[in-house]
Amino acid sequence: MRVCLASTSPARLMLLRQAGIEPLTEAPGVDEEALAASAASARGSDLPPEELVLLLARAKAADVALRLAAEGTFDGIVIGGDSMFALGGRVYGKPYTPEEATRRWREMRGATGILHSGHSVFRVSPGTEPVEATATAQAAVTFADDIDDAELAAYVASGEPLHVAGAFTVDSLGGAFITRVEGDPSTVVGMSLSTVRRLAADLGVRWTDLWS
Repeated sequence: MRVCLASTSPARLMLLRQAGIEPLTEAPGVDEEALAASAASARGSDLPPEELVLLLARAKAADVALRLAAEGTFDGIVIGGDSMFALGGRVYGKPYTPEEATRRWREMRGATGILHSGHSVFRVSPGTEPVEATATAQAAVTFADDIDDAELAAYVASGEPLHVAGAFTVDSLGGAFITRVEGDPSTVVGMSLSTVRRLAADLGVRWTDLWS
């Protein structure tokens, strides 16, 4: 039973490897900003974060799953995911710039936000149509209230928060600034392993059969 991760995220790849799975990786050909804008236009407002992360996860997994199905040799599951962080009524993706990362961290000090993670798993096998199972997961993240400006500047200068949802990690340099996580901890890293296991089971795939 093979596993393909429809993502180039190092964090999601690391999670699967730590869970005993060595996946293939495929970059999905999805314009996430255009897809989100189209969905917001059709709705007349921005999608709630739990809906948006699921929309993007499904699009990424479907793109890769349909490609593999067309090749006709892949037998296994395709996993797609997306994450966003919500705090004080605002939704945060990746900050990309030091200025934006710094601004966000000043808001996050001493606060609690929700990390929303969307998951899509496709069962792909030769000669059959891909079948999908989806779910979202949430984890509450509380940040230390005593992070001083020098620590914040050093963390931003490391570059780590610039390219991760919410501008933080829990499994690397940012972990020391987080005081509590409520929910599946792997959700905060980038993908809820317990959720993916359940979705695989819904598709008739036993998690232990995916171990390398």
